[in-house]
Amino acid sequence: MQKEKPWYVYILECMDGSFYTGIANDINKRMKAHSNGTGSKYVYRKGLKKLLKTKKCINQSDACKSEYYIKQLPKNKKLNWFDEKII
Repeated sequence: MQKEKPWYVYILECMDGSFYTGIANDINKRMKAHSNGTGSKYVYRKGLKKLLKTKKCINQSDACKSEYYIKQLPKNKKLNWFDEKII
């Protein structure tokens, strides 16, 4: 039985200073996709500046829920979420 890859939620900064939040089970592959313009329409239009933060999640469902939660936060609180301790 093959072990399932871990899922991550990530946030990156675009060239215009905006943030993009997403999920992936291979961060390097996802960042390459964003770099060459195939990762998402938003990042393709705005341009990838840099990956800011990542956080490992329990599974894909947890990653999706985390992504949704982060997207509801105001911009000034999004990066802080990645530094919070999970209890």
